[in-house]
Amino acid sequence: MKNYLTLFIVLQLAISAQCQQKPITNFKFGADVFIDEYLELIKNKRIGIVTNHTAVLSSGKHLVDSLFKLNGIHISALFGPEHGIRGDNSAGDLIPNQVDEKTGIPIHSLYGKVRKPTQEMLKGIDILIFDIQDVGARFYTYISTLFYVLQAAAENNIPILVLDRPNPITGVYVDGPIRHPDLSSFVGIAPLPIVHGMTIGELAEYFVGEKMIGDHVKVNLTVIKMKNWQRELFYDYFFSGWTNPSPNISSLETAIVYPGTCLVEGINVSEGRGTAKPFLTIGAPYINSKELINELNKYKIKGVEFSAAMFTPKSIPGIASNPKYKDEKCFGVEIKVTNRNELESVKFGIILISVLNQLYPNNLKFRESAFDRLSGDTIIRKQILQGLSAKEIINFYQYDLNNFKKIREKYLLY
Repeated sequence: MKNYLTLFIVLQLAISAQCQQKPITNFKFGADVFIDEYLELIKNKRIGIVTNHTAVLSSGKHLVDSLFKLNGIHISALFGPEHGIRGDNSAGDLIPNQVDEKTGIPIHSLYGKVRKPTQEMLKGIDILIFDIQDVGARFYTYISTLFYVLQAAAENNIPILVLDRPNPITGVYVDGPIRHPDLSSFVGIAPLPIVHGMTIGELAEYFVGEKMIGDHVKVNLTVIKMKNWQRELFYDYFFSGWTNPSPNISSLETAIVYPGTCLVEGINVSEGRGTAKPFLTIGAPYINSKELINELNKYKIKGVEFSAAMFTPKSIPGIASNPKYKDEKCFGVEIKVTNRNELESVKFGIILISVLNQLYPNNLKFRESAFDRLSGDTIIRKQILQGLSAKEIINFYQYDLNNFKKIREKYLLY
């Protein structure tokens, strides 16, 4: 009888916990708030919108499609980031200027020969709107597009509205080395840690407030805040659908792991592009799955579990045009998130690469410049090669990370 009572109590606690985690029904994206309350800001003005397929309202309708049908609203041009306006281009694919098939509005590519809107592109535009869903990682290029758009808006004296969206992996987890000044790139546009714990609107305020856009320019920035966003919660508390922000971030689980496993792009190990589970599937022809799992389990990494994986990366149009180890059999691990509140993805990524280096020192090769740009500091790669423990490497960047956290506090909007 006692055992049954214990089981009953456990079940009741589980049900109670589930009830406390119902989706937030009164949540609104910045785009919803903008359409409900701030349309006067753009009435009878020539508008440029920096956006892609992720700019959906709570109704599921796209921002551009909604604005296009309204009286007094004139959209002069669209500006598309990496992966294009409709999000169907593979990572790294250069995108030409186009015309939007739905609306006939010209699209200027910001992921071709040009990454920053030019004076010619902005000619005749009275106001800019930025609305793109980020994933919360420094090397995700949409925030680099935001940086350059803010800069171009300031240089051309054009006001800019940033319609805020959730950080899908929460706005409380902050981790990783701060990008070193010598490693500025399109996957490291600003001195941020790998996981910054900020929304796209907060990042805009940070770029401007810390004068990263330039001392000589003034940005006329307005952030349209979300309503009822809670920074400690994951994306699915606010919106039931998942729109892939890019072709290989195909689920919230992928986004949660991505800040750690994306570091694998800087070594000769497949990060799972060309498979059904990119960034959740890791491997190479020279890896022994059982050996790798046994070693990883010694670290007692919270929030994940591993199973053996055997896979052959394939070219997938619009998703993975030429993946690592294309058509070669690879062995490794499949990652499953068991407790997303406990997982610290950056620390896991460092442990993973340290373990791979320990197990396969004669096979593992770094793509040095690529890895350094992703990690943000050349020292991380050097420490791994020197055989420093993952704990020592993680401790190394804590001082700079804590300094960033103090600066970050000034720009949090929620």
